[in-house]
Amino acid sequence: MKRIVVVGASAAGLTAAETLRHRGWNGDLTLIGEEPDPPYDRPPLSKQVLTGAWEPERTTLRSPQDLARLEADLRLGQRAAALDVEGHRVRLGNGESIGYDALIIATGVAPRRLPDSELAGVHVLRTLDDALALRADLLAQSAVVVVGAGFLGTEVAAAARTMNLKVTLVEPEPAPVRRPFGDRIGKLIAELHREHGTNLRCGVPVTRLRGAGGQVTGVELGDGTTLPADVVVLALGSAPATRWLTGSGLRLGDGVLCDALCQAAPGIYAAGDVASWHNPHFGTRMRLEHRMNATEQAMAAVGNLLGDAKPFAPVPYFWTDQYDTRIQAYGIFPPGSDLRLVHDTASNSHFTAAYGHHGRVVGVLGWNTPRQLRTLRRLVAERASWTDFTATPAPHHGRRQHPRTVTASVDRGLRGLSRVDRLTSPSALPQRRARLHDEVLRRAHVDRHQVPLTGDWFGSRSSSARLGSAGGRCRLLLHRGERPRSGCGPGFAARLRCRIPGRCTTDGSGLLGEHRVPRAADDHRPPLGSVTMCRFTARHFLSAVVTS
Repeated sequence: MKRIVVVGASAAGLTAAETLRHRGWNGDLTLIGEEPDPPYDRPPLSKQVLTGAWEPERTTLRSPQDLARLEADLRLGQRAAALDVEGHRVRLGNGESIGYDALIIATGVAPRRLPDSELAGVHVLRTLDDALALRADLLAQSAVVVVGAGFLGTEVAAAARTMNLKVTLVEPEPAPVRRPFGDRIGKLIAELHREHGTNLRCGVPVTRLRGAGGQVTGVELGDGTTLPADVVVLALGSAPATRWLTGSGLRLGDGVLCDALCQAAPGIYAAGDVASWHNPHFGTRMRLEHRMNATEQAMAAVGNLLGDAKPFAPVPYFWTDQYDTRIQAYGIFPPGSDLRLVHDTASNSHFTAAYGHHGRVVGVLGWNTPRQLRTLRRLVAERASWTDFTATPAPHHGRRQHPRTVTASVDRGLRGLSRVDRLTSPSALPQRRARLHDEVLRRAHVDRHQVPLTGDWFGSRSSSARLGSAGGRCRLLLHRGERPRSGCGPGFAARLRCRIPGRCTTDGSGLLGEHRVPRAADDHRPPLGSVTMCRFTARHFLSAVVTS
C-alpha cells in the first residue's frame, strides 16, 4: 500500500491524514478538499463567527507548519467529480485523475435548499464563506426569517437575536428540535427562544420565498400568511455529499453504506457526516453529523484500514449553545422513546433527562448540567435496564450536604415511625407513613454516588448504613452512629446484590457478598428473606435481602 487518497479536507479528512502519520504510515498521501481554505472547524460558524466574537482565522484547525509536517499532497480548492473503483482512481473537477491503493471518503454533507434560493438575501450555512456572507447581511439588515428549527436553525436564530435583530423562526414540526429530543424538550427550547424575543411559527410549513428585483422580500407560509424578511436563512438539514460517487459501484443510501468497520468496499473506507455504518453498540445503522464523531470515526477508519479490525461502536456525543444555555447529549434518541427527568430544578434552568427504547437507556441529555451528564453517560455505555432505572425515585437536585448532615436529617425524619415500621418495606406501610418515608429519602438523596439509607434499611440505633460506589463497583458502607450499648446483640446479615446484569460480577449473579449489621438487643430483627431496600445509585440498582 504505497498511496492513500483522502477525499474531504474538513475535520474527518484532516484527522484521517494525521492518524495515518501518527500510526507510522509513511507512504504517499493526498488530501483533496473542495474549499480553498485550509481545514477549519465548523461548529463556531453558526455562533462565534456569526456574531463576530471570533475572527475567521480562529476557526483554523492547523497552522501551515502543522500541515507541512503531514508531508501530504494538499489539493485544496479542487472538487472530486467521479470515482473509478475498479481502476483505483479519483477524477477531479479539472479533469485530473489521481490513483490510489486505499481511499478514505470524508466529503461531508451539502445543505438542502428551496426553490428561488438564488435570490439575494437568501442564505445557507455550511462553509466559512457562507458564514461571512450571512454575517455581512445581518449587519446591514433588520428582519430575519430562519426556516428550520433544528440545531443549526435555532443556533442561527439565537445568534441573530444577540445582534438585536428581529428574528422569526419557522418550523413545520410542532416544536423546535423535536425530532431528536421529543415534544417535552422541544417546548423548553421554544420557551427559551421566546424569552429572548424570538417570534416562533411552529407547525406551519413554508410554501415559497417571495422576492422583487432579485432580492428576497418575504416567506410565504402554508397558512397563507407572508413573513416580511430582509434576510432568510435556510436551515432545512443536509444531504450526504455522494453525487460524485454515482455510478462508482459503491452502495449508496443515506450516505456511503459501510459495515461496522467503516469499510464501504475493499480498500475503501468512509468517515464523518457522509458515512452510514452499523453501530454494534446500539444494533442499528446510523449516520451522524456531529463534530466529535467526525474525529472519532476518522481515527477508527484509519485504524481498520491499517489492520485493527475493530468495530466502530461509539456512544455519540453532541452539543448546542443557544444564548446562555448549553444542551449536551450522549447516545441516540429514536422516535417514540420514553423520557424521564433525572435531575431538575423548578425553573428548568438546569436538568438532565434520560431516554429509554426497547427496554434500555439509549440516550441522556443535559441542560446546563455537564457534570451530572458525564455520570449518566455510563447508563448508555452500559446499556442499563430502563425498567430498573425508572423503578427508583429521581434524585433531588439541590445543594449538596455533608453525609453526616444527611444521615442526621434522615434519622430525624424517621423518628416518628416505629422500629417495626422502619424494618418493613415501603409497600407495607400505611399510606401516610409511606409518603413520609419517600419524602425523607428524596430530601436525603443529594449525592448521586451515596444514597443515605439510615434507619429505614436496618433500623439499628448503634449504626447507620448507606450505599455507595467505589472503583466502579457497588459497596456497602457502615457508619457507627453511637457507642453500642451493653445489650447489643449479634445483629443480622444482609446479602447485597447489584440488579443490573453483568454490571459488577462476571457470572451474572450480581451477588456482592453478605454483610453483618449490629443491632441493639431491643431492636426488631427483620424477617428472613425480606427485601429491606432497593435503590438506584448512579450506576447500580441494589437490593439487600436478610439472610440470618
